[in-house]
Amino acid sequence: MKRTRRSCELLALALALTVLAGCGRSGQKHEKQLFAMDTVMLLTAYGSAGEDGLSAAADVINALAADLDPEKDASSVQALNAGAGGAVAVSADCLAVLQTALDAYALTGGALDPALYPVILAWGFTTGDYRVPGRAELDGLLAEKDTDAIAIDEAAGTVALPADMAVSLGAVAKGYAAQKAAEAMVEAGVEKAILSLGGNVQTLGDTRPDGERWQVAVTDPSDTGSYLGVLDVGQTAVVTSGGYQRYFEQNGVRYIHILDPATGMPAASGLASVTVVTADGAWADALSTALFVLGEDDALALCERCRDTERAFETVLVTDDGRVVVSSGLADRFTEAGEGYTYEYP
Repeated sequence: MKRTRRSCELLALALALTVLAGCGRSGQKHEKQLFAMDTVMLLTAYGSAGEDGLSAAADVINALAADLDPEKDASSVQALNAGAGGAVAVSADCLAVLQTALDAYALTGGALDPALYPVILAWGFTTGDYRVPGRAELDGLLAEKDTDAIAIDEAAGTVALPADMAVSLGAVAKGYAAQKAAEAMVEAGVEKAILSLGGNVQTLGDTRPDGERWQVAVTDPSDTGSYLGVLDVGQTAVVTSGGYQRYFEQNGVRYIHILDPATGMPAASGLASVTVVTADGAWADALSTALFVLGEDDALALCERCRDTERAFETVLVTDDGRVVVSSGLADRFTEAGEGYTYEYP
């Protein structure tokens, strides 16, 4: 028997619990819900420019959804994959997202790999036609991958993939879209807003309209109708990746959508979820996936290595054995709220 589950099935609870934000007394609240990038999104803006900001943000998200999806006709990513073996002109957004993915690939030793798309297709995670590929099939697909050979020419606006390769930007696209949508809100005159794009949250403004800092909940991966902690943040991105967000079960075995680029198999790192907090939404999105693949020790080591650099981030790791590990920079900004977990602050 095969069973599937997607995060959008838990829409009402997810939107209610991911963001704990009061509307405040000093700003009129405006909300807009939309479906894009296979995710239900809730955009909230405050103040007189709120409606204009929401419209601008939705336009940006829809445009990026059309441009960055390899399954969409006329998208930059589809054109890039179809033109593998030569230089292909793509949008500036596609260039930026791919560069972020390649930066994460380099920093994490390949834990996030945009060239894993053929393997993702083999598992059926983009089409919903789920299956478990054989070892020989996965080895063959991995052998065709040469991520280091991807060539970006920023001046010409082109990307060249090696022949027979294909990329997916799904591990970065939502974070990038949230960031760009927030920028569009600023241009429309919005000063305070919060955007929830599935597991991606982007805040605009250091405080809510009531002067308090934003409260973003970390979902309990074992009970997605509740949360295990609350982060107190200013203007930033908070992105969570976890095996509970998308998976299928076959013959009693659960196969999650986060794949290990080294094996082509679902990541088995001992982590149930990873939350990343950093200013750049695209970078937070990329890191949340990469850290999930790396596992606890390497994730924390990378966090310390990046501290006080332009790539600095903080993280909350939830382990399979029931521990919540909070990086040092979040120790005074994280409130415990779960039951049955051990909380650690290394």
